[in-house]
Amino acid sequence: MGLCRFLFFVVVVLLFSSSSSVDACDRCPHHSKAAFFSSASALSSGACSYGSMATAFFAGHIAAAVPSIYKDGAGCGACFQVRCHNPTLCSTKGTTVMVTDLNMSNQTDLVLSSRAFRAMAKPVVGADTDLLRQGIVDVEYQRVPCDYGNKKMLNVRVEESSKKPYYLAIKLLYQGGQTEVVAIDIAQAGSSNWSYMTRSHGAVWVTDNVPTGPLQFRFVVTAGYDGKMLWSKKVLPANWEAGKTYDAGVQITDIAQEGCDPCDDHIWN
Repeated sequence: MGLCRFLFFVVVVLLFSSSSSVDACDRCPHHSKAAFFSSASALSSGACSYGSMATAFFAGHIAAAVPSIYKDGAGCGACFQVRCHNPTLCSTKGTTVMVTDLNMSNQTDLVLSSRAFRAMAKPVVGADTDLLRQGIVDVEYQRVPCDYGNKKMLNVRVEESSKKPYYLAIKLLYQGGQTEVVAIDIAQAGSSNWSYMTRSHGAVWVTDNVPTGPLQFRFVVTAGYDGKMLWSKKVLPANWEAGKTYDAGVQITDIAQEGCDPCDDHIWN
């Protein structure tokens, strides 16, 4: 890594670490309210731009989150365990949701898919229906690592808006752990001539400086105060195609290590 690129990496990590320390730590419980969308399509077509594939994540347990969680798109794909406080209707386990959209309401931190909302109910007949009738409920939520089961590797999806060879738009899928990708570099495989990609919107990163041949990526990944660069040496083949998904060959499994001492005794078990 050249000196300029190294300095950029340090600055990015410091900036995002500082911003995350301003808010209450991700892995501590937060108390708020949650509502639900009657149609999951409203969340799948949301600000993160996951499209119809969003309903397949966590069996459709997805959510829209307020700006402090959405983080201008860096929070897309983050996972949260959510449980409601009604002792008559709600289980103590709650459910896990993935952020796929931005919630601009000042009434709730999260707006869940109806499937995720119902999943907070006790496993007794009619409890989920009665919970839906509540509309908005008091909840406790905290960030948890994303676990995609047999999907262990980070994937790179080439968006349909890509126009070879002038423009490349990608979206990251199956980002595990409890992390955020805050910068991406791209270069021809085997080359040290790296260039920046920029976040276009939500989970989509773009560049109009597309190298020829097979492409490699470097991802700047943060987890609270921790940050590192992951190098994926050959992700896209020379004949990459819009609409296709490619294995990045790297895993992201880091767990957030933030300055959360005040809440360590209150971690949600």
